[in-house]
Amino acid sequence: MSIWSIIVAFVFFASILIAKKMRMTTRNLPLGPPRLPIIGNLHQLGSKPHRSMFKLSEKYGSLMSLKFGNVSTVVASTPETVKDFLKTNDAECCSRPYMTYPARVTYNLKDLAFAPYSKYWREVRKMMVVELYTAKSVKSFRHVREEEVASFVDFIKQSASLAKPVNFSQKLMKLSGSVICRVGFGISLDGSKLANTYEEVIHGSMEVMGSFAAADYFPVIGRIIDRITGLHSKCEKVFKATDTFFDQSIEHHLANENIKDDNDIIGMLLKMEKRETELGEFRLTRNHTKGILQNVLLAGVDTTSHTITWVMTNLITNPRVLKKVQAEVREVIKKKDDITEEDIEKLEYFKMVIKETFRITPIGPLLIPREASKDLKIGGYNIPKKTWIHVNVWAIHRNPNVWKDPETFIPERFMDSHIDYKGLNFELLPFGSGRRICPGMGMGMALLHLTLINLLYRFDWKLPDGMNVEDVDIEESYGLSCPKNVPLHLVPVLTQWT
Repeated sequence: MSIWSIIVAFVFFASILIAKKMRMTTRNLPLGPPRLPIIGNLHQLGSKPHRSMFKLSEKYGSLMSLKFGNVSTVVASTPETVKDFLKTNDAECCSRPYMTYPARVTYNLKDLAFAPYSKYWREVRKMMVVELYTAKSVKSFRHVREEEVASFVDFIKQSASLAKPVNFSQKLMKLSGSVICRVGFGISLDGSKLANTYEEVIHGSMEVMGSFAAADYFPVIGRIIDRITGLHSKCEKVFKATDTFFDQSIEHHLANENIKDDNDIIGMLLKMEKRETELGEFRLTRNHTKGILQNVLLAGVDTTSHTITWVMTNLITNPRVLKKVQAEVREVIKKKDDITEEDIEKLEYFKMVIKETFRITPIGPLLIPREASKDLKIGGYNIPKKTWIHVNVWAIHRNPNVWKDPETFIPERFMDSHIDYKGLNFELLPFGSGRRICPGMGMGMALLHLTLINLLYRFDWKLPDGMNVEDVDIEESYGLSCPKNVPLHLVPVLTQWT
């Protein structure tokens, strides 16, 4: 090869590198870690993407660029950067990217959680907030919560009389499932199509919808990869199980004329299907109803049960806090046998314990991805249209610049604090914020409060024989929600007023 050929080749490749660098500079994207060809940064996610992203953000910044296959993403990891997306630019950042398996599970995005921002989404959101998740609706289902919690307490009493450990992770799933089946579907969990598989189906659904699926990042070969890994078959399995359950619930309503339309959520939705007037520009179809019911089932059962489990985990591993919160609850209740939801208003330390649980063990450590609907400027960087936006709640809640001693469970940090979990304070975002905030927050919190008050008031708690506080596993598993990795087992002890 001649010297001129070498010079030409050198100039050619140098030009490519310079042009690439100039394009990156012109685009002015947030910083991010180096990428591998084809897969980008997917190899850096690990089994717990929220933790991996937090570590990367410590090096590359609170607003960080990542590439997942063909998809460009940014990750927001501090209250300031998250506020830019969820408040300042909420309208431009509240749509959803198309995600293959959530689309399948929600009847091609006919739900509320994964549907893209559109006129349809706005009408459904309005319907859910105005007709299904109002304070009046939450209150109307109070008797269901009280009956199911009373049944749960009876089971705990039997376990206490035998000094038998209770599998909290399992029994709280059953409690939440029983409440949601009655409130949402008008049928009992026992005897339903989900009776023997509800725990597996709920976990599987959340895992499928929270997965980083190859089909979303590699348009040509992604579905083949997901078939090899088993993700595709798992999605089909949970979809068929929940679809059969929805059909059973709908048939139950249609076959029983005595059931009032407003007795449960499915009844309300079926009533809307029959309306002559349309839902804005859209008519509610059976698949719309099923898509919405998918959100009701999964969010209602999974998040509430896991949050209560995490509260009890944090309390049993922090005896000082357990003793203090039980003292408050028992002082307020004062040996009442009939515990009401109004009692929560008087329990200040109890509320701090719940906030601290949301902070240190958030159920949704990564919010469902959003998508930029136009080119944006955030924090001095360019965010191109169609960029996926990940909000790392776990990183915010563990950030030492936001929280003192973030790895320690300290409910007192919320004393005299204005910070709440309802989406207005970006230091604490268990339910998200902005247009996409969880609409079922009130329904879930009502069950959480009533269950916890009963557990703390009526029983003392200890670890199974041979276990110490240090032996309690506090690791989370990953999915759309993050349940406790190892089930929590506790031994209830009857109090004198139980």
